[in-house]
Amino acid sequence: MKKNIFIACDTSKIAELKNIIKNTKTNKVNIFYKIGLEFFNSRQGRAFISSLKKELIFLDLKLNDIPQTVFSTILSLKDLKNIRYITVHANGGLEMLKAAKRATKKINKKIKILGVTVLTSFSEKSLKQTGHTKKIKNIVLLQAKLAKKAGLDGIICSGHEAKLIKNTYKKMDIITPGIRLPGDARQDQKRVLTPKKAFLNGATGIVIGRSITKGDIKNNIQKLIESLN
Repeated sequence: MKKNIFIACDTSKIAELKNIIKNTKTNKVNIFYKIGLEFFNSRQGRAFISSLKKELIFLDLKLNDIPQTVFSTILSLKDLKNIRYITVHANGGLEMLKAAKRATKKINKKIKILGVTVLTSFSEKSLKQTGHTKKIKNIVLLQAKLAKKAGLDGIICSGHEAKLIKNTYKKMDIITPGIRLPGDARQDQKRVLTPKKAFLNGATGIVIGRSITKGDIKNNIQKLIESLN
């Protein structure tokens, strides 16, 4: 089975996104394009997403608000026919997560809702500074349980927690960010893994950005594919 690869398109420029799409075409893996707030909120970003017909979009909005606001926000996306994933923060609570799932059923049954757990930019120390007293792995496990109860399709968690979640919820989609090709710098990420290690730990898909989009994109994609073998 082909691996699911989500290319993080961290740009506000349409020309850059077009270049990423052009140079990541391959039949070796399943490619999705992760569009975040930077591009979505740019002047022509939403219109460009709407114009895409064949490319599948992972819309990384990380919604976190009262249930009705999240519900209404997702309904407003009904014109974007190529969205396959939308993210919401798992810490938004059970009712918010349920509202997100209800909204996607109304606009497009192909859309999967993923609950974002502890961001990969957090370390144990920096998370503690926000007031949390539990270990990251324990928080992620609780948030995965909440996501399952709400009927979500999966979660976003680092590869370090993926094995724990896979062992507990075997059928849950686990999308893992914080991915770096062997030898690449961590940059602003704290909990990182290589693509191969993330899949071995139970990830059903990986999010990878700068390791692909910076430099020679075609060569980077080939390096990624080779690293998975």
